[in-house]
Amino acid sequence: MKKDRIVRLELDPKLDCIEIIVRAPQADDRVQALLHRLDASETTPLTVFDGCGNVRTLTEDEILSLSASGRLVGIVTTEGCWFTRRSLQSLETTLNAQRFVRISRHELVNLDHVQRYDFSVAGTLKLILSDGSETWASRRCIPAIRKRLTERT
Repeated sequence: MKKDRIVRLELDPKLDCIEIIVRAPQADDRVQALLHRLDASETTPLTVFDGCGNVRTLTEDEILSLSASGRLVGIVTTEGCWFTRRSLQSLETTLNAQRFVRISRHELVNLDHVQRYDFSVAGTLKLILSDGSETWASRRCIPAIRKRLTERT
């Protein structure tokens, strides 16, 4: 009988963090789901409120984008818009840097929810998110965004 998977722990006192290596014959849906679960296990839940004062906790998977407006940061999810009083800069350091990227002085997007992007208009970048909404990146952020997008493909 062939084993479906092997789980093994190796201790290495020279390491200063946990290293996870996934070895597989191919990157199929099961491997991608495992990598997604491992990545999601490192997320920090975010406590937010809506316009009526209802409080809720969001996971990074639920967040499409975050944008600063005055003293509040609006957090767009597929279920609606939520708010927090934390600064955008504070959220940027808290959220998973592999997943979130700054696209302007006032906005972060979750790269997992970017369905399409368009560099076709000279010097600009349009991002289309999974809910169908569109947002534009500032020119100064485009080189960093381009690098992040090419790293993910």
